[in-house]
Amino acid sequence: MASAKQIFITGIAGFIGFHVATALRKRGDRVWGCDNFNAYYSPELKHKRKAILQQQGIEVHPLDLNDKAALCTAWNAAPATHCVHLAAQAGVRYSNEHPEEYVRTNLVGLLSLLDLLRENPSIPLIFASSSSVYGTNRKIPFAEEDITNQPASFYGVTKKVGEEIVYQTHRLYGTPCTILRFFTVYGPWGRPDMAYYSFAKNIIEGRPIPVFGNGKLLRDSTYIDDIIQGILATIDRKTTWDIFNLGAHHPHTVLEMIAHLEELLKKKATLQFLPSPPGDVPITYADIQKSQRELGFFPRVSLKEGLHRFVDWLLLTGNNFSRLV
Repeated sequence: MASAKQIFITGIAGFIGFHVATALRKRGDRVWGCDNFNAYYSPELKHKRKAILQQQGIEVHPLDLNDKAALCTAWNAAPATHCVHLAAQAGVRYSNEHPEEYVRTNLVGLLSLLDLLRENPSIPLIFASSSSVYGTNRKIPFAEEDITNQPASFYGVTKKVGEEIVYQTHRLYGTPCTILRFFTVYGPWGRPDMAYYSFAKNIIEGRPIPVFGNGKLLRDSTYIDDIIQGILATIDRKTTWDIFNLGAHHPHTVLEMIAHLEELLKKKATLQFLPSPPGDVPITYADIQKSQRELGFFPRVSLKEGLHRFVDWLLLTGNNFSRLV
């Protein structure tokens, strides 16, 4: 890194935002950001992340992206050199029941942020998208140039539309933009609604684990440290427009994940097999050749090792939050 950067992060108290901010601050960058601390999962976990960030000298502004005056105030806390947009309403299954929340945050909120960037067209935007944009695409593994007009959930729809909005911002106003498509990110300080976290919690508490699709659904689970290295490489890369997959390139079945958790927790799981709900896809699988070539992105943490690190954190710290699912 030639010189320190000044990076504004939306969703900074979220799972990925927390880790990105910590990594950037550790290497010497100036970091600040915003988060709305919504109640999709308990804000207590987000406030704990916020407290740790503040101990590192990172400013966290509590605000909704749709509050343009508050967003502008937070944005102007320092002259930004980069913007990392991670804020989004998460949850694939939840999106099919509450689509209006996803439109408000993932699209209208995005437009609020882009209003600021249009006034500062030289500041690069890194936009967090998702493997959900590939939806029911049958070509495996998913490559950046593949069709993305078949999302299987409202969440995927908002991420796809968000990508198009970001592209038009680049095309019309010249904003340098990079889209990162994340594949099932997991690890310590993660979201309690994610499968690996809720599975571990249920095993610890002796409750049945709901297993959809007979446990045969395949997910390209990617450890948080690998994702962070991909994001930092993107921040450091000069570009005008690009799209990258960030995934492990190694899908595992749900049953494989459960087996690892049983071994790590030294306790047998009780399985409750259920049909796949609407919005679930049979497989996510990242083609990362482009990310390897242009970002130097080479995931290093296996699923078993990543779950080991997560379980260590859960038993020492995170179990205080597992009740919040």
